[in-house]
Amino acid sequence: MQDVIVIGAGGGGPVVAKELAARGLDVLLLEAGARHAHPEREWTHFTNDANHPFTGYLRFGPADRSRPAWRRELPQNSAISQSSGVGGSTQHYYANSPRAMPGAFLDYAGEDRDAYDTDYLFPLGYRDLVPYYVWVEHTLPVQTAPMGTKEEVFYRGAEGLGLPVQTTKDISRAAFRPQENAILQPSGTAGKTNDKRKLNFPQAQGCTFCGHCLQGCFEPLGAPRNLKAKRSTDNSYVPMALTADFWSRGGKAVKLITDAFVVSIDTDAQSTAQSVTWRIGATGAEVTEEAQVIVMACGAIETPRLWLMSGLPNPNGWVGRGLTDHHFDTVIGVMPFDTDSSKGPGSAARVDFPGYGGLENAGATPASQAALFTFSDAGIAGFYDNGLPGGTQGADAVGRLVGAELKSAMSDVDRLLSIAVLTDDDVEQQNGITLATTPSPPDEHGPVPRVEIHQRNRSARTKRNREYLVEQAVRLLRAAGASKVYRINTPPWLYHIHSTMRMGLNEDDSVLDENAEARWVKRLFIADNSALANSIGGVNPTLTTQALATRTAEKIFQLYFGGDPWVKEVPVSSIDPAVTQAVMSRGLE
Repeated sequence: MQDVIVIGAGGGGPVVAKELAARGLDVLLLEAGARHAHPEREWTHFTNDANHPFTGYLRFGPADRSRPAWRRELPQNSAISQSSGVGGSTQHYYANSPRAMPGAFLDYAGEDRDAYDTDYLFPLGYRDLVPYYVWVEHTLPVQTAPMGTKEEVFYRGAEGLGLPVQTTKDISRAAFRPQENAILQPSGTAGKTNDKRKLNFPQAQGCTFCGHCLQGCFEPLGAPRNLKAKRSTDNSYVPMALTADFWSRGGKAVKLITDAFVVSIDTDAQSTAQSVTWRIGATGAEVTEEAQVIVMACGAIETPRLWLMSGLPNPNGWVGRGLTDHHFDTVIGVMPFDTDSSKGPGSAARVDFPGYGGLENAGATPASQAALFTFSDAGIAGFYDNGLPGGTQGADAVGRLVGAELKSAMSDVDRLLSIAVLTDDDVEQQNGITLATTPSPPDEHGPVPRVEIHQRNRSARTKRNREYLVEQAVRLLRAAGASKVYRINTPPWLYHIHSTMRMGLNEDDSVLDENAEARWVKRLFIADNSALANSIGGVNPTLTTQALATRTAEKIFQLYFGGDPWVKEVPVSSIDPAVTQAVMSRGLE
């Protein structure tokens, strides 16, 4: 019997595994996909090699790439950007790591309280989560992003909106700032040369400004895995977890098993989690292991799918429901000057609008940029808008670009500036995950998940937020000097997926309690984006998920293994990096 079994080695699972193993527990970490142990040999900088949804090495599918990707049923025009394998979707994320907006939490007392989704708050205070933010920010580490030309252009536009600079990690007002991101700072020759011969470790360290964040980070070449620039969990928490017995007094190394797709969680007669059964992809054989505690971290689609396949209780109907996705849109400006949009960290600057959401620059290489121009829910730009209720919001056209206009816009990718619109969208029970019946047949693991996002039936506040943010993005690009601005009207593009197993204040509309433990199955916890109570104000979710996963690991240690808490209380505004490091040095003693 294991002390703890963690299901999923994506953004949250390795956090729990590392923290509990470091404190002497026997932890088994299961991952359905592959472990890319040698990314320099296995990966490339070609977008199609990495991100093709059916054949890419970062697809959502089995370790054996000759076999089909795993299926989902999508009843609407939409796409899902998720990866299987160790590191999960952090393998292809931009590493943006802002804290959630305080208004998403129980203890918020700002004058704009009603601007947030107050029906579905976190059952803990923002102040309660800050020490865990600091812990993760120190561990990864999270630092202020290095700046480039596209960030300079973005800031010029933000200043044109009359916005101030935000100087704290805690979001307190409408303002612009550099991203806080989980990418090691460039040093040595990194960021100073395009000569590949001079970008090998240790001559180059940290971010080399290659611009290929979405293809998985294997830069700088020659660096050990734990010193690759982007702090995806395969480069950070997983190496720490696998060597916990080495770096921590009394710790134990996590046992990692890949190609292990979990198909059921079993309970005893008292509805206490008891065992996990997984299917070995290469052979189809099934293995069952018992544990004192089980942690689900399969992601916001596969976690509810596994719950439903296991026949676990769902008395209030909220398992898999309430999905939030930041009701994404894209606004792109064509500039009469260079922006270096394809260079450096993908996104290193942002604007936050409390109560509405945020904007962030979204640099991309040519194939990814072309995809942004062509993925629309509004038809072809300039011909029809498919009934878009908000209209252009000041853009020159709405919809996907094709033909000569696409060729013209893409003639120089480094003269573009793309802005991702991320709303603070409401929790709505209609959106979420169920098990497909017909027409989608089961796959080898069981019924496939059906992912429903009712694009046109969002709440009035969600739609208001999207239109407001699009208007601000258009104005920002005009102020930055854009000669033409396109609103794409992106359909649901699910790469920020939250809340499908939400924690909450009320047992009538949530699945998890304040400790992220399942309300109806004891000793079963959730530690991925699905546990988030709401859309956290419209910021990137990974840091909040990892902070919450750290807190969940601590609660597991206290509740079921008689341990003491290890995260120390810190001030809410832990802004100065020197202060943060000093606080965390005390906490790690």
